[in-house]
Amino acid sequence: MSDNTRIKRVDLKVGFQCNNHCLFCVQGRKRERTASKKIEEIKKFIRESAKSGKDEIVLTGGEPTLHPDFLKIVRFAKKNNFSNIQIQTNGRMFAYPDFCVQTIKAGANEFAPALHGSDSKTHDQLTGFEGSFGQTVQGIKNLRGLGQRVITNTVVTKLNYRQLPQIAELLVKLDVNQFQFAFVHITGQAAENKKIIVPRKKEALPYVKAALDIGMRARKMVMTEAIPYCLMSNYEECIAEKIIPGASVFDIEFTISDYDNYRKTIGKAKGPECRRCKKFDICEGPWKEYPEMFGWSEFRPIE
Repeated sequence: MSDNTRIKRVDLKVGFQCNNHCLFCVQGRKRERTASKKIEEIKKFIRESAKSGKDEIVLTGGEPTLHPDFLKIVRFAKKNNFSNIQIQTNGRMFAYPDFCVQTIKAGANEFAPALHGSDSKTHDQLTGFEGSFGQTVQGIKNLRGLGQRVITNTVVTKLNYRQLPQIAELLVKLDVNQFQFAFVHITGQAAENKKIIVPRKKEALPYVKAALDIGMRARKMVMTEAIPYCLMSNYEECIAEKIIPGASVFDIEFTISDYDNYRKTIGKAKGPECRRCKKFDICEGPWKEYPEMFGWSEFRPIE
């Protein structure tokens, strides 16, 4: 049984409305059947989370900035003494300087935009919206210009993995504080589009590692997600699962009290040879859908 007293972070999905239509979106078609949470329900979650000792909150979705009460939600989190208020976002609304200022004044102090290409052609193809690349890049520029902490995520797909070094160079140029490459999770839209979206890890890895090298040379914190230890030789310090904080997840359709435990026991999998690996106790393995699609031949135990 997990000890929830150690969990200090809450991940609150305020709704699934989004102005992108990403080919790999893990939320799938939830926007079509699920309304955004009402402000009173959100306040209740925030209030109860604060009382339970949590002091970090991630506002996510969908695209949280589109919630009609977004700024009220941020202000309420601040009022309830959350020390870290992160906005997990596609970054497009932050292309508007006034919106950046309003969000910061409301209390947000960490921003996690997603950038999936080094140019508009690739990023916009993946997000399904022409012009999204320009807005996301401008949003990052605006937030860094205001002195905000920006940590980006790039989903590694068949359509962008060869661009990862160029994405890293762009993120260094934009002076983000941290960037991460997360291997695509084959659920939702990614499952529907898996033939065009999901690469073999062995094909993507040289580009992932070249991109990590670029970040490390620039003294940036660089991470990967959902790439097991056996594929990360000499890059073990970049494995995000080592440092991902425990969190409770409040979805619209369900609640996960300990996402760290859920990820390890339900979300990810280990193969028939994994128990022989000396990293068995600390490695989480890939998302379970990946070996269901490709098998276990790429994963060799570290002995």
